[in-house]
Amino acid sequence: MEPSVAVRAIFAFLCTITIAFTSSEETSIHRRSLPSTTDGTQMAHYFFYQRSEYPKDCQDVQSQCSTSNSSGVYIIKPDGFEEPFEVFCNNDVGGGGWTVIQRRDSGAVNFDRSWSQYKDGFGFLSTEFWLGNEKLSYLTNQAHYELRVDIKLSNGASFYTTYRGFRITDEWGQYQVTHIGEFECNATGTPFTQCPTNMIYGTCSCKATCEDPNGQSGCNRDCLGTEGCTCPAGFLMQGSDCIRSSGCGCFVAEANLVIPDGETYVNDDCTRKCSCNNNGLICEDYRCSTNAVCDVRNEIRQCYCNEGYAGDGEDCRSLSPRDCQDVYDAGNTQDGVYSIMPTGWPGSPFNVHCRMHGDEGWTVFQRRTDDGISFYQNWDAYRDGFGNNINFWLGNEKLYYLTNQDDYKLRLDITTSDGTSLYSEFTEFQIESEDTNYKMNKLGSRTSPSGYAGYYLYYNKGKQFSTYDRDNDACDTFNCAEKHRSGWWHSSSWCSTCYSYSYCYYFQYSSSCKSYCTYENLNGVYNGGNAEMIYSNYYYYYYYCNAQYVEMKIRPTS
Repeated sequence: MEPSVAVRAIFAFLCTITIAFTSSEETSIHRRSLPSTTDGTQMAHYFFYQRSEYPKDCQDVQSQCSTSNSSGVYIIKPDGFEEPFEVFCNNDVGGGGWTVIQRRDSGAVNFDRSWSQYKDGFGFLSTEFWLGNEKLSYLTNQAHYELRVDIKLSNGASFYTTYRGFRITDEWGQYQVTHIGEFECNATGTPFTQCPTNMIYGTCSCKATCEDPNGQSGCNRDCLGTEGCTCPAGFLMQGSDCIRSSGCGCFVAEANLVIPDGETYVNDDCTRKCSCNNNGLICEDYRCSTNAVCDVRNEIRQCYCNEGYAGDGEDCRSLSPRDCQDVYDAGNTQDGVYSIMPTGWPGSPFNVHCRMHGDEGWTVFQRRTDDGISFYQNWDAYRDGFGNNINFWLGNEKLYYLTNQDDYKLRLDITTSDGTSLYSEFTEFQIESEDTNYKMNKLGSRTSPSGYAGYYLYYNKGKQFSTYDRDNDACDTFNCAEKHRSGWWHSSSWCSTCYSYSYCYYFQYSSSCKSYCTYENLNGVYNGGNAEMIYSNYYYYYYYCNAQYVEMKIRPTS
């Protein structure tokens, strides 16, 4: 059927539209003649839709248009495509008739696009563009096409390559390349080469290998500053092959590093450690001791113990004795004052009184021998410690570090007003930090080879420390530390109850009411009047009041 006069006139006008263009990178397709059968007819492997009056590609443009010798923008309509669209036809290379599907020459157009954008096409035919996968699908499935790639390198060299066959599927097939023909190139004497599997063509800086992932040993050699085949991101050279970094033995991705067998890598802030054993990588969390610092020494990064401490950096032990048991174990078997430094203690070593019982070194944190030192002190004094060589409180902060560096037990020694010596031991003892008001966190079971000193101390377990200026006893009626005139782990269990008895652990709350907060208080007023004494209760109606001597001490359980 002949086209109407009007249609032919419109098409003649469209064939005159051209735009001059100079390309530095261009990809185009060109229809090839089908091979013939033995009887001279062409083999057909495509279903052809009814022919439109528009040219179906740039080869048609070249054959049908009087202006077809000029490269430029023309309108085509591939067989089966719904609407005609504009394409750029390159008639300056390879005999002309090339339908350009992609061009890049300046970076003006972003090619990091979505699926739908690559499907429909984007950019400008006069500069940079992608024609569109849907159009390309119709184009390449209406006849047998070849692919041409024209490339101009940064060093000025230019060349082209062709593939003697090219076809892609439709969107249902994810626009997959179903056919790519034999490769041909005019790059004789140019730096172009067809790169092996897993390699890309580009500008090299330093060759990165499994043995040298940062490429330092390959710098200034081989491809440095030139163009050629190189490994893409995530790949490294192993011999002449380009393999994934994960295949390079003990590869640590975060550091771009391969650890030699038997060696260890620690990250910049010493929070992760990776070791290579029989070419197997093991990574785990890593943490420096409170007495250590993350540092690089002798080209090795790891945790290093601070001065005055020894260990592997994760566990640093003071070179000074940690407690009186360390003092004893070092050969000092006599009672006396010694310098210690508990694990994690932020200050310098401090002096403590050590009491040696048999082969045990006990660290004394409280002693009362007379009324020379008042124990009615404020919070800061109990926190930091106070007293002299014979009457003292070591300090809650020191006691916290002592009882949290190991498992400790507690011993109470009491000499009653009649001269009877008693003691008790508790299998566990620990207090928490100032953040919890030095709460008595642990108090184990009691053993009492001599009397019942501290029998009811278990009532104080779990209680916070209180002073007259820091009320932590949970008693709503009054301040136990003020009424008992001492800092202690006071309890609120009985503070709201009135009694008429006159035991020494009671105080006069009102004219008709007596009350108390604890059965055990070894920090009370020394030799004071009724209700203000040092006392230790055992069973009901039996108690030690007005004690002449009191000592509290701790030692490790093992």
